Amino acid sequence: MGSQGGFGQSKEFLDLVKSIGEARSKAEEDRIVLHEIETLKRRISEPDTPKRKMKEYIIRLVYVEMLGHDASFGYINAVKMTHDDSLVLKRTGYLAVTLFLNEDHDLIILIVNTIQKDLKSDNYLVVCAALNAVCRLINEETIPAVLPQVVELLGHSKEAVRKKAIMALHRFYQKSPSSVQHLVSNFRKRLCDNDPGVMGATLCPLFDLITIDVNSYKDLVISFVSILKQVAERRLPKSYDYHQMPAPFIQIRLLKILALLGSGDKQASENMYTVVGDIFRKCDSSSNIGNAILYECICCVSSIYPNSKLIESAADVIARFLKSDSHNLKYMGIDALGRLIKTSPEIAEQHQLAVIDCLEDPDDTLKRKTFELLYKMTKSSNVEVIVDRMIDYMISINDNHYKTEIASRCVELAEQFAPSNHWFIQTMNKVFEHAGDLVNIKVSHNLMRLIAEGFGEDDDDADSQLRSSAVESYLRLIGEPKLPSVFLQVICWVLGEYGTADGKFSASYITGKLCDVAEAYSNDETVKAYAITALMKIYAFEIAAGRKLDMLPECQSLIEELSASHSTDLQQRAYELQAVTGLDARAVEIIMPSDASCEDIEIDKNLSFLDGYVQQAIEKGAQPYISENERSGMLNISNFRNQYQHEASMHGLRFEAYELPKPSLPSRIPPVSLASTTELVPVPEPSYLRETQKVASLPSVSNADPSELKLRLDGVQKKWGRPTYSSSETSTSSSTSQKTLNGVSKVDATGTVNSKPHDNPYSSRKPQVEISPEKQKLAASLFGGSSKTDKRGSTVGHKAGKASSHAVEKPQSTKAPVKTAEEKIVVQPPPDLLDLGEPTVVGSPPSVDPFKQLEGLLETTQVISSVNDGAVGANKAPDIMGLYAETTAGSGPSTDDVNPLSGLTDSAVKKTLGGTTTTQPTQSSKGPNTKDALEKDALVRQMGVTPSSHNPNLFKDLLG
Repeated sequence: MGSQGGFGQSKEFLDLVKSIGEARSKAEEDRIVLHEIETLKRRISEPDTPKRKMKEYIIRLVYVEMLGHDASFGYINAVKMTHDDSLVLKRTGYLAVTLFLNEDHDLIILIVNTIQKDLKSDNYLVVCAALNAVCRLINEETIPAVLPQVVELLGHSKEAVRKKAIMALHRFYQKSPSSVQHLVSNFRKRLCDNDPGVMGATLCPLFDLITIDVNSYKDLVISFVSILKQVAERRLPKSYDYHQMPAPFIQIRLLKILALLGSGDKQASENMYTVVGDIFRKCDSSSNIGNAILYECICCVSSIYPNSKLIESAADVIARFLKSDSHNLKYMGIDALGRLIKTSPEIAEQHQLAVIDCLEDPDDTLKRKTFELLYKMTKSSNVEVIVDRMIDYMISINDNHYKTEIASRCVELAEQFAPSNHWFIQTMNKVFEHAGDLVNIKVSHNLMRLIAEGFGEDDDDADSQLRSSAVESYLRLIGEPKLPSVFLQVICWVLGEYGTADGKFSASYITGKLCDVAEAYSNDETVKAYAITALMKIYAFEIAAGRKLDMLPECQSLIEELSASHSTDLQQRAYELQAVTGLDARAVEIIMPSDASCEDIEIDKNLSFLDGYVQQAIEKGAQPYISENERSGMLNISNFRNQYQHEASMHGLRFEAYELPKPSLPSRIPPVSLASTTELVPVPEPSYLRETQKVASLPSVSNADPSELKLRLDGVQKKWGRPTYSSSETSTSSSTSQKTLNGVSKVDATGTVNSKPHDNPYSSRKPQVEISPEKQKLAASLFGGSSKTDKRGSTVGHKAGKASSHAVEKPQSTKAPVKTAEEKIVVQPPPDLLDLGEPTVVGSPPSVDPFKQLEGLLETTQVISSVNDGAVGANKAPDIMGLYAETTAGSGPSTDDVNPLSGLTDSAVKKTLGGTTTTQPTQSSKGPNTKDALEKDALVRQMGVTPSSHNPNLFKDLLG
């Protein structure tokens, strides 16, 4: 090689390549490359470096990048080299930048102008180099800059330029189809180019276009067939031959295009039969490229309209592939057979022994491809053997990805071709047991639905036998040490629904097994939830049947444990179980009817049965329900400023005179009502809106039953935690709402009950199918029996329509208790503790003048005791149901007879004690009275409130 080395490179570069090749470790290789990087950095930065040396440095940079190291310090030198006038240097620069840069690199902008200039060059080699760079570096934003010049080059005199221009347009179409959509006709024109290379390059973009829109290119079928015929007849130059095959890659591309154009089109396919048959006869199968063409012919035959002669030719080729000793040819034969059996299923029977040999081959890749073939050729007569072999193979492998795929295929085949439901259940048990949680959750739902619906006929005995066999099989499997979570869910559901249905197993035995499952899988909350629900079903069925309920100690301990669980779902299920066991047989039968899991549930989404109750509550003064959209609309940000100004103005003192009390008979008011009158502590930072507080002064409240009053603490400052106040929107419309998740009823303030229905995964129906009477017993062969594929639409049959008497009763029975509770609770709007406006009179005011009572009829000690009692009651948590019980029972002493102030709200007390409220301290209309002043001062001191710590004007108004 001399001092310059081979290929015109220096000896230093060749020594670098030799030293890297002789490196014994990655660390040694990295050390050599890093030393080379330091050398290149130093030499590239030297001034007046000869161009010949710079060219070698750029090539050495490419070598460094190929070895995985960063050579970005030399990118700019490669870009500069593309500007050189020398052809060798320019091509070297273009080669380097296409390897160094990507289409989004910052240096691309420096190359666009150079590419535009080189595309106009008279030297076609320079144009070809620029087109190579265009295909690699031009992105979607820079396509318009070079597109006109590339289109112009389609008519270049040199075939190499035309070919690369076609490739550049194809690349533009892949990056941005809209930018070259108007130029796709140029591909049709170039298909008739005189040069085979240009024509072959045009096939690639046409294949992409035909894949998207087949019908637009149906007129080209004759042209493609003519081209393929000329290629097969060796009319192309010898330079296009490869291993003595004429232009094999053009033939493969044409066969792919014809397969697309002839799919489902008999007329187009008839034009292809002759040329495809000629290729079958003339193609040499002694070389790999010849076998590749034959394989593509089989794919084409399987796609176009069927032809018996072509199918026979394809079957002969497949037989040669399967009989070959090469695993690659066997693999290709299995794949081709899988494609061809879609058109002609009987062909598989001719190669059954070869397929079985491939199934037992130690080559795992070939074995998997064979299972794909068996999956495609499954029918009702051989499904048992095929699925059993697939399950055995699934057990033997450790690849979870492929195990998941095999499990899904087993499930699909079992659902489509199962000869009996009993076999389907046993097969699903095997899949669940060995595939574990890799099985889709929908499979478990389908299995539960099958067991619930039965055979789809009016044969209750057959359905009962099916469920009994399922229960027995699950009781045998439940003792296994480790079962998948999905499978355990199915087991718990089946045992809960049908564990005691046939009477073979007692409730104690089934519940004991379920408790064992919940204890063994204590970390799986889903399994525990299924187990506790199954326990509830069994106990409910026992109660409904009138049998004595005997709860095992372990079940009792499980319920107690779950009642204190951190999971709210488990807590709710445990409490529901305790509630169900306390009901009578009639209620339990309505709530949880036996064998009703597949019945449709009719749900009244509008809850129309509560319309009368809601109207009655509104007439009594309850607020109408405001939807969530309307509530959110009230608080949008555009209204915040207006609301703030309105709130500030409404919280000021009012100057209107109080109304005179209306004389009426005194009424008995519970002592709890005094709690609201004694909470006179002003709220310093109210955050609720004033508009909704106006509802507190409804005229209809005075006519309401006194027993319907209850304690309201909305707006009162909390004693513990952060000093927050409930907003008026929430406090007035949903202060007594009881909201429960997971489908439990939600009671709003207006008495509306919103119930979220439980989704029933077994309510969907599958079409009724018949089991094939031609079922045959298969031994080891996979291909016996009828050649027809008796494909079942579904394994799961329809259960005959059972009497859905419970469908209507279920919503009514679950809503009735809520409705009763609503009738007991009458919602009142909360009183505003600082409301100095119009008073709201609750109950009937006293018939005597309250001013005279304050003059001496009321003793100080009585007032103090009443106030203290009310204050204590105000600090207690509001118990609505307890208040209702006290008011309705009417038991216990009442202070109403002693304390006449108990019949007044806070506004009434303010009116009685202070008269008209003004911004200045006012004197009592009766004049000063020293004795009364001292008594009132003592009253305030007994309440623990000093005027100096609160609003002085307020206390001056109260004390006169």
